[in-house]
This record gives sequence, C-alpha cells and structure tokens, in this order.
Amino acid sequence: MQNSPVEKSLLIAGGGIGGLAAALACAAQGAKPLVIERAKVFSELGAGIQMGPNVTRTLFAWGLEKEIEALAFAPKKLELRDSQSGQTLGALRLADRAMQAYGAPYLTIHRADLHQLLLQKVSSSGAAELQLHREIEVIKEDDQGVTVNGRSLPEGFFETHMTEAVVGADGLWSDMRQYVVAPTLPRATGLLAYRALLPMEKLSEKLRTQNVTVWVGPCVHVVLYPVKGGGFLNLVVVVKGQSPESLEKWDHAANKRDLDLAMGPVHAELKEVLNAVPAWRLWPLCDRPPLQGPEEMAKGRIALLGDAAHPMRPFLAQGAGMAIEDAAVLATCWARSDLPVSQRWKLYAKVRWARNAKVQQASVRNGHIFHLQGPLRWGRNLVMRALGEPLIDVPWLYAGP
Repeated sequence: MQNSPVEKSLLIAGGGIGGLAAALACAAQGAKPLVIERAKVFSELGAGIQMGPNVTRTLFAWGLEKEIEALAFAPKKLELRDSQSGQTLGALRLADRAMQAYGAPYLTIHRADLHQLLLQKVSSSGAAELQLHREIEVIKEDDQGVTVNGRSLPEGFFETHMTEAVVGADGLWSDMRQYVVAPTLPRATGLLAYRALLPMEKLSEKLRTQNVTVWVGPCVHVVLYPVKGGGFLNLVVVVKGQSPESLEKWDHAANKRDLDLAMGPVHAELKEVLNAVPAWRLWPLCDRPPLQGPEEMAKGRIALLGDAAHPMRPFLAQGAGMAIEDAAVLATCWARSDLPVSQRWKLYAKVRWARNAKVQQASVRNGHIFHLQGPLRWGRNLVMRALGEPLIDVPWLYAGP
C-alpha cells in the first residue's frame, strides 16, 4: 500500500452529468475540484433528455448556449395522446412560447451529447482534475477537512486525498450517501423502462415528428421526441413488470414479446413506430421516497447531488435537470467564503431539498395519472381535453429555480 497526498479544495465522486456540472460551476466560483469516476471511461448510459426552460436557463448562464443549441432539438409542442384510441388529449406549445413565458427554450438532447459537452468544457478549461477507474474506500472528516482514501482499479494502488469538502454525485447506487444518511437500498417501483434510439429515416414520412409526444394508456406510457438535431427519435416505453434476474441474458426477441404483452392493444400509428425499432435496452426503474428535509442532502463537509440524494421517476422528465440545478446552487453556496464549509453545504441543502422533494412527488403523481385504467382513465381524458394547455404547463417548475 502506498500513500500519495493530493490537496484539492473539492472532491466530487462521480463523473456523470451532475458531477461534471458541479465541477464546472464550482470551478467558476474559485473551487479546485477533483472528479473521481470508478468507470474506465467517462460515459453516459441512456438516450435522450428533455430540458425544460429551468434547465436550459441554467446551462446558458454557464456560457453553453451556442454549443447546446448546435447539439439539441427545439420541439414545436408537447402533445398527449391516448395509446389505444390515438386521440389527442391536449398539447403544450413550446418553441417561441417557452421563450416568451420563461425566458429560455425547451430543448431535447441526446444524453451522451450533453455529457460529452460538459466533459470537454471541464477538460479544455482545466476547471477540474479528472481521474478514472478509481474507487473511494473510506472518508474521515475532522475540523481540518476531509481525508479520502481511494484506490485505482484493478491495481489496488491506494491514494489519500486531503480536501476541504466532498460532493457525492455518484448516482442511484451512491457509495457517498452512507456518509450523510443511514444506508438503505433504493426502492423498486415495479416499473420497467424500454429505451431505444431510432434514425428518423427508418420511419415513414408521416411518422417523423418535430414534437414531444406522450402516449398514455392503461398501465403504460410511451414518450417519443427528436434528438441529435432531429435526425434520431428517442423512445421510452414504461410498463409494469418485474426486474429481470440478469440483464446479461437479455434477448431482444423474447423481451419484445414481453413488451407487447405488457402494453396490450395500441393505436396503429404507435404500433408502427414501435415495430420499427430493431433493438431495445431495458432498465428496471428504482427511486427513493421524496426528501423529508435538508439533513438528507448534506452532513458536515459532505453534500449529495442529483440521484445520489433524490432519484426520481421519469414522469416529469427532470432527473438530469434537478442535478444541474443542484450544481448551480452548490456553486453559489461554495462562493460563500464567509461561511465554513459545513455551513455552506447546510445552506445548499436548505435551498434545494424542498424543490427536489416537490419534483419527486410530482413525478410519482404523474406516473399514476399516465397509467390510469377503466373509468378513471376516461375521466382523465375528459379533463385533459377540457382544460388543455393550462393543465399540461408547469409554471412552478419551468420558472424556477
């Protein structure tokens, strides 16, 4: 075993979108971040991200407007349709209306494109030191700072980092979380997400869309929207189902049959889109109960960010958005050099926890509404058709944080 002391003002565990966003934002406020990622390469799983005005406003404030607009797509509207009848239940105008109402656009982007952009910005600016294939073993905190013992994988070379503060941005299965709250496992939601990315050219002309379309039906919903400048269609299908024992043995043909059975009958237009997908990837959906207070986001010199603190269901499309908002507030609080680090993180948690909890709660509620059955489904459809855009809009979310 060897020791190699390294002094950084801020250690960030996790090199995903949230961790890189925190590094970029905090470096702009004078921090010297070290980002540790346990994977061999910086990468981002998944496919598309919807970025409401609350998210694009934050990213644009970091000077990323031109780069994001070059990579993203600006959908014309968000449309809700019944998955069986095909009937349009309501629509929310985006494009110019988002700018007029909230001062920032509503964009869709491939997750890997956003991640790569943040990684390039952090690397080219020298905002943070980046270390791959490392795992944090032990954290010890005292009045002088935080001692972090980690090792490279698989060699087992141990390195000691001395740092003023730590941020856990290591996702749903966070190792950092145990230093803030009592360790518990994420909860299974009983939902499965089938995801795919399809070239628009594989679809007939009538099926190529410039909108975000949410198909809602009994115990199922489907979200479709363009990414990569409109050249690809991002698809997410959420159904009820048990998590498979091993994703390594997952077979497309068998699971496509499982998906068809779980969805039941669907409108011909939706069926044609789904049948055009050559391969699906499967994710069991897990989350945690909504935050109950600021003490679940920070303790002493350690703060949690994004899914490490508040993983949420995808029914409000704000998982990445809340991590980016967290990063912006974290940086603002870091700049409070008049306060000790523990008070800065306490302020961060106080500012962020209630909004994150509200989004978690709204995401769960939306999922129940999307998946209604029988008479409740009919009532939902009637209300949506009657109220339309005001019911779909989310001013408290898009105007924030």
